[in-house]
This record gives sequence, structure tokens and C-alpha cells, in this order.
Amino acid sequence: MVLPGMCQAASAVLRQVEPIVVLEQLGSTLFDTALQLVVRDRCANATYPDLSRESSQQKAMTDFLMIYNLIIRLVPIIPAMVLAKLGDRGRRKLPIAVPLSGYLLNRLALLLVVLCPLPLEVMFGAAVLFGLSGGFCAYWPGVMTLASLGSTDTERSKVMMKLELLYGAAGLVGSLVSGHLFLVNGIALLFVSTLLHLLCLIHSIVLLQVKHVPNKKPEDSDKLRSHTADDPAEPAAVEAPAAIDWVNVVMLFVAAVLYNIAVGGAMEILVAFVMKKPLSWSATQVGYGNAAGCTIFLTSFLGVILFRRCVSDVMLILIGMISFASGIFFMSFVTTTFMFYLVRSLTLFALIPMPTIRSLLSQQVPAPSCGTTLTSLQLALKFAGLAYIPAYTKLYQRTLDWFPGFVFMLSSVFTVVGMIPISIVGCRSPQRQRYERI
Repeated sequence: MVLPGMCQAASAVLRQVEPIVVLEQLGSTLFDTALQLVVRDRCANATYPDLSRESSQQKAMTDFLMIYNLIIRLVPIIPAMVLAKLGDRGRRKLPIAVPLSGYLLNRLALLLVVLCPLPLEVMFGAAVLFGLSGGFCAYWPGVMTLASLGSTDTERSKVMMKLELLYGAAGLVGSLVSGHLFLVNGIALLFVSTLLHLLCLIHSIVLLQVKHVPNKKPEDSDKLRSHTADDPAEPAAVEAPAAIDWVNVVMLFVAAVLYNIAVGGAMEILVAFVMKKPLSWSATQVGYGNAAGCTIFLTSFLGVILFRRCVSDVMLILIGMISFASGIFFMSFVTTTFMFYLVRSLTLFALIPMPTIRSLLSQQVPAPSCGTTLTSLQLALKFAGLAYIPAYTKLYQRTLDWFPGFVFMLSSVFTVVGMIPISIVGCRSPQRQRYERI
């Protein structure tokens, strides 16, 4: 009796989206470490006039990463919107399965680059294929949508929390393993990453089950969930605003763009920064560094759970911004690996602001306009990448010889400036009163 019950439970788990999230994130963290190290090795012999060998390597690395990241950020925009439309029409598997095929082709391309060997520029074509499949822009919303439809209103937040935790935990494990696996055999690392994405694609096509949920009543869509005074543990319906609060919306957009520039620009350069002297990281250290990033993902999530009952959304955002601004400022002066992790510990809550800004933004517009507003924000962030990715790359290359940490200090400044519009929103928003029954 026990064995059939266990088999039935395992079958039920395999038909859900959680195994895909774990396998995909494990594969992605292995790939990220491999790509970073392959780029370093291929750029080791790069030479530029009037530049030292190390500066030439850094320039070659950052130029490659700049083009690669621009492609994977911008190409998916239209395909992701098309897949989202198809998903809304009932084809819920498409926003998951199609991007996973792009992930698989991208990972397979890097494997071929190492095996054949092919020019590193082949990865630009692989990035285009990845983007045309929708990429992460289509995959993650597809996962969240499927999880939402398969849960009740009361369970939805728990389901989302579980997915976020699985995503962060899988990234942590994958990053810790990736460096060691690369030292044993770099090709094995890429092979495992490719195999994991192949399993994800097969799972999404064959095993993944889509629950068909009947449409809710129209009046239900005009209500937002919020914690109330009567029982803080139970969510209650709150009416959406009748009109758009344009001042708050603009302030939130400005804050989101500034913070996205600060974080995105700094992380773009950090990949190359840890490869140069005085850090000169090995494959194992690269894996540990990526694991530190995934740990911040988990600590930020736990920070939201810890602080959300005692502070407002605006204060949550400010806590996260202060955390990142302080950490990235001191990153400018890092000279040892120990200092790197010490500085990283200051950014424990750095991932809190963006999700909270989206949540706060949805409270400033009527329910029918919520989707359009959030999509507009996402597009604004994408187009901001057109500016900050090349700007940070070129600025880092120009300051490499006299102050390579200048870009991190600039990110700290952008974050502090981004706190101003958030503070304005906090001053304009009514303070929520919380009462407890005695």
C-alpha cells in the first residue's frame, strides 16, 4: 500500500511545474559559470594597441558580454508578447515549452563552440535564437501563470513563494557545484547543463499538466488583495483606485529605471571585474561568487516576509535600495576575495525593490489597466538596457587603468538618486493603519 501511494505522489509532482523550475535553474547556473570561464579563456590572448595584456583581455571580455547581453535582452520582447497572447488563449504550455527549446539550443551552441572548436561569435547567433524563442521574458511569466491557475486564491501566495524559493535554492546548489565540475571537465559541465535543459523540454511537452480553471466573475477582477486590521493573517478584498495616480506612477517608473540601471550595470561589469587582478578568480571561485548572488535572492525573499508586517511597501523598497547602495559602493575598493564576500553581505536585501515597486505600481491604477502598466514598465526597463549596457561597458574600459571600481560607485549614486522618487511616493501615499485585537 505504501509503494503505490508513493508512486502516485511522485506522479502528481512530476505533472506540476516545480520540477521544470528546479531543473532549468540548475542547468542555467551551470551554463552561466561555463560561459563566463569560456569567454575568459578565449579572450586571454586578445591584444589592443596601447593596452596591457590584462586590459586587452578585459576589453575583449566586456565587449563580448555587452553584445551578447544586448541581444538576449532585446530580441525576446516581441516573441514574449506573442507567446503571452497565445497562452491567454488557452495554450498555456507554449510560453514554457517554446522558451525552453531556445534555452536548449543556446546551451548546445556553447557545447559545440568548445567541442569543435568554433569561434566565440557563434554565441551571438545562439543568443538570437534564444531571444526568438521568448527567453526568460516568456518563460518565467508562463511558469507563474500556470502556477496561479493551478491554485486557489488562498493558496496562490504560498505557491508563488514556493516557486521563488525553489528557484533560488536550485541556483545556489548549481552555482556551488559548477566551479568544481568545470575544474574536473569543462565539457562535462556543458554536457550536464544541456542534458538538464533537454529534460526540461521533454517534461514540459510530455508530463506537464495544465489545469483548466473556469473564468471568475468579472467583479472579482476589480479587487486587490491586502492585509486588513480585522485579521492581519487573512487577506481581504480592497477596491482598486477609480483613476490612475499619474504622479505616483511616474515616480515609480523613474525609481524602477534608475535602480535597474544601477543593478544591471554593476552586475554586467562584475562578471569581468572578478577575473582581473587582484582577484583573478579560478573556476571554483566563480561558482562560489555566483552562489553568493543566489544567496542574496533567498535573503531578499526572506527579508520581505520578515519586514512586510511591520513596515510599508515604500519602506521595504528603501531598505533594499540602501542595502544595495552601501554594498556596491564598497565594491569599488575590493582587493581581496574575503573583502568581496564581506561587501556582498551588505547587499542581502538588494533584490527587494523591483518586485515591491511592481506591487506598489499595481495599486496606483485601476484593475483593467494593471497588466498594461506592468508591461509598459517591463518595456521601459528593457529599453533602458540599450543605454546602460554599452555605457557601463565603455566607461569601465576607460577607467580600467586608474579606477576600475568607478562604475560601482556610479551605481551607488544612481541608487541614492532613485530613492528620491520613492520617498515622494511615500509622502503622497496614505499611511496604512494596523490594529490588533486584544
